[in-house]
Order: sequence, then C-alpha cells, then structure tokens
Amino acid sequence: MTSFVLSLAMLTAMALVAGAIVLLRRGLRKQPVLMLILAAVMIGNVVIWSIPTEGGASLVDRAEQP
Repeated sequence: MTSFVLSLAMLTAMALVAGAIVLLRRGLRKQPVLMLILAAVMIGNVVIWSIPTEGGASLVDRAEQP
C-alpha cells in the first residue's frame, strides 16, 4: 500500500509541474511557483522514503513489514 501512495505522489508531482508550466506560459506567477514548490516537497518526501538506510532496507520496506 505504501508503494502505491508513493507512486501516486510522484504522478501528482508530475501533474503539478506540467500545470505550473502551462500557467507560467499564460503569464501567471504566484500560483505556478507555489505549485512547483509543492511538487519539490512531494518529490523530496518520496526520495526520503525510498533511500536505503544503513541496514539496506528503505523506510518503505520497514513500513510494509508487519
């Protein structure tokens, strides 16, 4: 289930970046910048959860263990 949530977060981040590019081309500034910041935060969270720890397992692997 955690892998599904991380995948959904990455897809959402990609959609935010695409939407921000469209809004930037239309001349808006504030909303696209905030969208890009949110996308960066989401990608950062996915990276944190995916990086292996000292034991070799990622936080996702630990979260899915019973």
